[in-house]
Amino acid sequence: MLSEIRLYNTKTKNIEEFKPIKEGEVSIYSCGPTVYHFAQIGNLRAYVFADTLRRMFVSAHYNVKHVINITDVGHNTDDGDNGEDKMEKGSRREGKSVWDIAKLYTDAYFKDLIALNIPIKDYIFPRATDHIPEQIELIRSLEKKGYAYVTNDGVYFDTAKFKKYADFAHLDVEGLRSGARVEENTEKRNITDFALWKFSPKDEKRQMEWESPWGIGFPGWHIECSAMSMKYLGHHFDIHTGGIDHIPVHHTNEIAQSVCATGEKFVNYWVHNNFLIDAVGKMAKSSDDFLTLSTLIEKGYDPIAYRYFLLTAHYRKELSFSFEALDASNVAYKKLVFWCVEHKTEEGSISKHYKNLFKESLYDDLGTPACVAQIWNLIKDESLSDNDKYTTLMYMSAVLGLNLHLAEKEKAVDMPHNVKELLNHRKKSREEKNWEESDKLRDEILNLGFSVKDTENGQEVSKI
Repeated sequence: MLSEIRLYNTKTKNIEEFKPIKEGEVSIYSCGPTVYHFAQIGNLRAYVFADTLRRMFVSAHYNVKHVINITDVGHNTDDGDNGEDKMEKGSRREGKSVWDIAKLYTDAYFKDLIALNIPIKDYIFPRATDHIPEQIELIRSLEKKGYAYVTNDGVYFDTAKFKKYADFAHLDVEGLRSGARVEENTEKRNITDFALWKFSPKDEKRQMEWESPWGIGFPGWHIECSAMSMKYLGHHFDIHTGGIDHIPVHHTNEIAQSVCATGEKFVNYWVHNNFLIDAVGKMAKSSDDFLTLSTLIEKGYDPIAYRYFLLTAHYRKELSFSFEALDASNVAYKKLVFWCVEHKTEEGSISKHYKNLFKESLYDDLGTPACVAQIWNLIKDESLSDNDKYTTLMYMSAVLGLNLHLAEKEKAVDMPHNVKELLNHRKKSREEKNWEESDKLRDEILNLGFSVKDTENGQEVSKI
């Protein structure tokens, strides 16, 4: 059995044994949301992944310090230095101030996290606008060391002076140069140079702007993550997470500016999650037409069933979303809930065998699909008592964040008409010994929020 935690490190392209900087402690920084709109369900995959990573370390008895930033300024619409600030875009779209937009969507983000059983009290959530002095100081340090230069529209990082700039993402800098559009800012020295500070337009007053040694303006997107991660975790910390789309630009730039500012190694393990895709491809919210967690809840899905759905795929694999796939996860999760309702006890013991199998899967690069499989193997294992199964399942649920300890049976069952019709059809199917149809109807009823147990007195129905 694996005794150590192993993670895939984007930097080395290998699965490596995790070795903390400080014994018994782990420091994690996760790239957070740009709060100009609601998070779409694909965005939320990154936070369920990060929370599962945190839970794994907690279960392994580490003290975890986990930071997730809130980007409320400086992130342009093209993820680089061109285009409009996304916060200004949100302000114009809704006719509210940028500050009101930031509060509205930060609150909505926290609401999503709570619904997904991501405990916000266990994280630090610094906001970019609360850390302008730290960002300015970091830029001043880069300027003093010769890595920054001033143009007509801002202060830029000179990537040519960081010889390892292209290494992390294996960038083809020559290819980028030959395929580039005509630059809006012809003063940039290199195609890969990026803004550390942007000047406010001379003929326009921005809603968010600050005094700086170089002029009135606002920070670039990348500088905030370096400034805030190092403030809360130190110049050198254990793990940095984010989506794979951050690798070629945002995280490459973070590494460059952080290493050059401090002269130290920045992060030991870079861990990235893959995309959630639908029939069209990668989910994005740039079109303003996207699925949110609130939409799934309005359609009757338990948000923890969506968490369960995400855990059925490995974080480094693309995951295809469809309502059919979500329905299957919803049914499976409700089966677990119903099983817990029927077998709740305080008298069992955790099975060492299944705990070890579960940990082996989890510690092997956060293998959550195998962990989910172990849950079902556990329930089907007739050699274990139901009391021990329940207690072991509670351990697994806590690590995966599935909230199964909250499973309760409601005293009264108020069934809608469509559920009653399905029950009647199921009763007829059982009388005709059509067991396949009976099982299919049971799953349909379960998906509507009701569980069915066959007893000597007929079908016993409980609301989940």
